[in-house]
Amino acid sequence: MNTISGPWSKAHEASFRLTNARIVLADRIVTGSITVENGVITAIDEVLHGKDALDFGGDYLLPGLVDIHTDHFEKHVYPRAHVRWDYTRAALAHDAQIIGGGVTTVFDSLCVGATTDNPERAQILGPMIDALEKTQAAGMLRAEHFLHLRCEITDPETVALTAANIDRAIVKVVSVMEHLPGLRQSRDIDAYVSRASKSTGESHHIVREKIKLLVEEKSHIGEIVRPQVVALAKSRGLPLLSHDDTDIEHVDMAADEGVLISEFPCTMEAAREARARSMLTVAGAPNILRGGSQSGNVAVRDLLTENLVDILASDYVPRSLLDAAFMIAADEDLDFDLPAALRMVTKTPAEAAGLKDRGEIAIGKRADLLRVGTHDGHPFLKTIWRQGVRVA
Repeated sequence: MNTISGPWSKAHEASFRLTNARIVLADRIVTGSITVENGVITAIDEVLHGKDALDFGGDYLLPGLVDIHTDHFEKHVYPRAHVRWDYTRAALAHDAQIIGGGVTTVFDSLCVGATTDNPERAQILGPMIDALEKTQAAGMLRAEHFLHLRCEITDPETVALTAANIDRAIVKVVSVMEHLPGLRQSRDIDAYVSRASKSTGESHHIVREKIKLLVEEKSHIGEIVRPQVVALAKSRGLPLLSHDDTDIEHVDMAADEGVLISEFPCTMEAAREARARSMLTVAGAPNILRGGSQSGNVAVRDLLTENLVDILASDYVPRSLLDAAFMIAADEDLDFDLPAALRMVTKTPAEAAGLKDRGEIAIGKRADLLRVGTHDGHPFLKTIWRQGVRVA
């Protein structure tokens, strides 16, 4: 794994002791102290230490958050419509928001292949990956960045783009997705037509005709592209995710392919089928905070009532992981304490992605740590360490 290099490694020591903290372990909360040596947790004590220890004053000590899916980098590449930003500067701005949300390990979900709404995605993929690799190697990033390749199966070029980038060391996760109106995420075609009509100014009739032609043109492409992308990921031993499963058939197809994770299931029946097929389920943290889906799909809170969520991802708001975990733990109608809620944004996503050295406060694990206070039910970050190095 990458280690801290560059200016951050020189700014702070990576060995220290923290005390008088409410330490959120994987299964319980204890008040006490931890010792960090050379960036690794070496002791956890349910006693308070005075000398040479940083007194938390009763604040929470959390493991650094692990975000398995965020689209946020692209928003910095295009800060406004038709304005393309410098890739290196965009990477730095993106990293600032990631670490500012308490995320110490992030899987930047970059779209592989063009979509109808974003044809430029095929062009910006390579430069975005180059920028992340360059800035990370130079020690310019405070979070640790990996790649989650989101492969759009409706673009015939996706296979070549995936093959060209999948062997980069930064790539750790692959998912397959299909963004066509009326399918998966946008199954409610009336709602989609209404949104598109407002955006383009075109009549509902014209929008419907365009959708019909689009689906006729592209719906068959996925039958060719998807199995090739799946084969590329499986041949490298990378975890596979299926995006926006909506029907039971979607989940069964993914499970039969060897996909282990259903990402953002759009319906209760799809999430139930994923559980029945022993798949992990990823849900969007913004859905929790908003009280429902922006696309009219299943509410994550409803999934939580049936214990159908294993991992929360920030999707498009990096800060949402921290807020969602505390919100879920505070909800008396949900059966989640704070350690259980935090596992969905720390330990479980880390393990699902094959990173067993982080994701919890435990002896031998990396000292990716957050000092968190609360006010009026809102958690707020005070200090952040990655591998024992203070980065915020």
